[in-house]
Amino acid sequence: MPTRPEVRAFFDEPTFTVTYLVWDAASRKAAIIDSVLDFDQKSGRTSTASAQTVLDFAKAEGLSIEWILETHAHADHLSAAPFLKQATGAKVAIGAHIDAVQRVFKRVFNLPDLKDDGSQFDVLVADGDRLPLGPLSIEAMHTPGHTPACVTYRIGDAAFVGDTMFMPDYGTARADFPGGDARTLYRSIRRILDLPPETRLFLCHDYKAPGRDAYAWETTVAKQRAANMHVRDGVSEDEFVAMREARDKTLAMPVLILPSIQVNIRAGELPPPEENGVRYLKLPLNAL
Repeated sequence: MPTRPEVRAFFDEPTFTVTYLVWDAASRKAAIIDSVLDFDQKSGRTSTASAQTVLDFAKAEGLSIEWILETHAHADHLSAAPFLKQATGAKVAIGAHIDAVQRVFKRVFNLPDLKDDGSQFDVLVADGDRLPLGPLSIEAMHTPGHTPACVTYRIGDAAFVGDTMFMPDYGTARADFPGGDARTLYRSIRRILDLPPETRLFLCHDYKAPGRDAYAWETTVAKQRAANMHVRDGVSEDEFVAMREARDKTLAMPVLILPSIQVNIRAGELPPPEENGVRYLKLPLNAL
């Protein structure tokens, strides 16, 4: 029977993002997954208030943060990884295929000095790699499709699936970002759904499906296989691809995609200050 880690979710309603603090109850070793740096686009101001809330909870519980994990380079929020790393000394990890994402957006944002080898991150995890968390281990599953670098982190009976899936009544992630692919996404999701039925699935986002009044971000493999509106059992790969590609053509770009991506491909570091001491984010025109 897989070990059951403790999980605490922190929901950021402005970006509809869920940050997770997951830990081993005996050793108190913990990891933070998909952190959020508060960002007000209107003023260009950032804040670490949300990330500090996670740290305050961890301190109250006597937890030692060992890892800061990114499921992918997010397009809807800025990562707070640098702040958390400085506060805890934890290592920042992401999927090894982040270099593919960096190469694409290095051109979009014209960043000739950006290294596109993933070296901004402390650890690059490949499919099947394991990271220690006390007596537990964090298994990386490469689950591309939404982006080329997406990773699911499996810890005991829990799997943190990033943007591959949403709640059963909301479906699945888009696959039209650079390097995304609906067919690849289907195969990644089916791989997740081959995990034991009782596996707890923790989602990176929730947008409240029509008719549902409360946000939700935890489900199970069994529930997804039975009821996911896009990819439940019985939906073929071709059916999914046709649905996903048609749906993606109707979707607007995420509100924070331009600021988010250029920060998150740097492991959450803001661009270096210019000669006046101010940091700037670029806004490429007609590039996406």
